[in-house]
Amino acid sequence: MDRRSFLKNSALGGTAAAAASLATPAISQGREVLTMVTTWPRGLAGVWDSVERVVNNVADMSDGTLTIDAKAAGELVGAFESFDATTSGQADAYHGADYYWVGQHPAWAFFTAVPFGMTVPELMTWYYGGEGQALHVEVGEIFGVRSFIAGQTGAQGGGWFRQPITSAGDLQGLKFRMPGLGGQALSTLGVSVQNIPGGEIYQALSTGAIDGTEWIGPWSDERLGLQEIAQNYYPAGFHEPGAALSVGFNLERFNGLSTAHQRILEVACADAHQHNYALFTANNGPALQRLLSSGVTTNTFPDDVWDAFGQGATEVLGSYMDDPIFKKVSDSAMASMRDTSAWLSLADSPYTAQRDRVLSAL
Repeated sequence: MDRRSFLKNSALGGTAAAAASLATPAISQGREVLTMVTTWPRGLAGVWDSVERVVNNVADMSDGTLTIDAKAAGELVGAFESFDATTSGQADAYHGADYYWVGQHPAWAFFTAVPFGMTVPELMTWYYGGEGQALHVEVGEIFGVRSFIAGQTGAQGGGWFRQPITSAGDLQGLKFRMPGLGGQALSTLGVSVQNIPGGEIYQALSTGAIDGTEWIGPWSDERLGLQEIAQNYYPAGFHEPGAALSVGFNLERFNGLSTAHQRILEVACADAHQHNYALFTANNGPALQRLLSSGVTTNTFPDDVWDAFGQGATEVLGSYMDDPIFKKVSDSAMASMRDTSAWLSLADSPYTAQRDRVLSAL
């Protein structure tokens, strides 16, 4: 579907950002510079590492003939203005989490995470081995961007709370930070959901503007200082079982690059995705131990809370199924998830259970 047809026919098309004329590309003596805006403060643990990995990959692989000038949130545009800046040509690319753009179209969420969705192996299987990457391109082209996943946080924690969550009733009236469709699911349960950029979470939590928040995981959350304010941490959450980060390039700018430079960008993003997952996973375990030593308490949500999460997620996901683009992406992702999960549950899960049993006896 082309952009014109989408804007005419989609019920959500009216929210799409209109593309404006592009800024003059930065080209000097055969060298090109892409301006990338991001949704992250400079140096934010894990997510800014993904930005730097993409930037360094591109410079190294192109031998400096293509470089990226990465701007932190607020340096050129605000965090949540990155998408519009890219589609309008004010910037050449963005780095962020594509579920930030569900106001443009809810299908964007599948390229980050959806509630009760794919784990990292399942998402990678769909994206690289199935239809995921092609659908990312298809959705992006409607809005004038060329998209690639380019970071991976792994499973994200259920969040930080001032008071423990002992039942689904404790969610009523709770002021909680959660973006994407997970946040919409919480809204159906009586939660006052706030969509706050990462760089503003600490202040919002410390001032009482929110009662709790999810961010990413022990490493990045510790670096953000959330344990200084809320001591009740829930490591397992329903909303982001394997959250990808993405780079979106202005489509006209991307198409104007050489084939070699286009391929470099694609490979640079794929490498950043795998590397970022390893980085988060390697750092989360030691960070969790430090948090526990500092007095943080880990908790698990009761079954009735998980059931409420499921009800909220089912309601939100179902509400978008009349949109053909959303349904197409959802059907593809869920079919791939079921097939991959069926295999992993017979192969990986029994093996790891037996491995842990055997090694614990040695």
